[in-house]
Amino acid sequence: MSIGNSPEDERPFEDERVEEDREEARPSIGRALQQARIAAGLTVDDISSATRVRMNIVHAIEADDFTACGGDVYARGHIRTLAKAVHLDPAPLLAQYGDEHGGRPAPTPAAPLFEAERIRPERRGPNWTAAMVAAIVAVIGFVGFTMFQGGGDSGGEANVAEGATPTTGGSASPTTKTKKPTDPKPEASDSAIAAAPQDKVTVQVAAADGRSWIAAKDHNGRMIFDGVLEQGDTKTFQDSSKVHLVLGDAGAIDLFVNGKKIKDDFKPGAVERLTYTKGDPEAG
Repeated sequence: MSIGNSPEDERPFEDERVEEDREEARPSIGRALQQARIAAGLTVDDISSATRVRMNIVHAIEADDFTACGGDVYARGHIRTLAKAVHLDPAPLLAQYGDEHGGRPAPTPAAPLFEAERIRPERRGPNWTAAMVAAIVAVIGFVGFTMFQGGGDSGGEANVAEGATPTTGGSASPTTKTKKPTDPKPEASDSAIAAAPQDKVTVQVAAADGRSWIAAKDHNGRMIFDGVLEQGDTKTFQDSSKVHLVLGDAGAIDLFVNGKKIKDDFKPGAVERLTYTKGDPEAG
């Protein structure tokens, strides 16, 4: 009995040699493309113009150098394009490329690609212009609200609190709590104001000789009027017990308290602070 390999053990080596010979007989991808181009009578410039593949990439592929393609996906696309241009079936060349370079690449997930192409929002600083505009609008609104409350509605607060209606324009007598229609109001006089309620203090301020700033408060110190009377304007105030007045130009003002005109010696431009009660002017 002989010791060694049997003839059956040597068969795989023969099959491997046959396979290697077959591989050597098959031209490379670049060689196959080059031979087909030459057989078609085309130059590299002709192929580049027809396929829009740059000449340096065509030369590199024909030399079996696929690094200039930029990746397997582009390499496969260039092989397919060049094969069709020289009238070759691209399928065997693509299969050969897959055998030599690891098969078909895995598809790129859609989400990472989308994330890579997403445009990141630009970080912006605070919008100071909008902030300044908002601040200005807020200040203007506050000032307007304050003027409206002080000038227009202050007198109305007295009306709601005490049921009296201050009059403006020409001199007129105050109205009582009843809302019945009254006859046209005559000019201010002692008799016209004599009908003032006895259980309240009634003060009428008339800007007879010029314009003057006036402020009026009730017995609780609540502001019921704060504004300017133009010459000829009149304001009437009522309270249950006391009315406080500040006259910016007392010399321009005529006062009627509880139906009687106050005789005073106020100087033009003088500021006077006065308080009247239900018993005035006798108790004033």
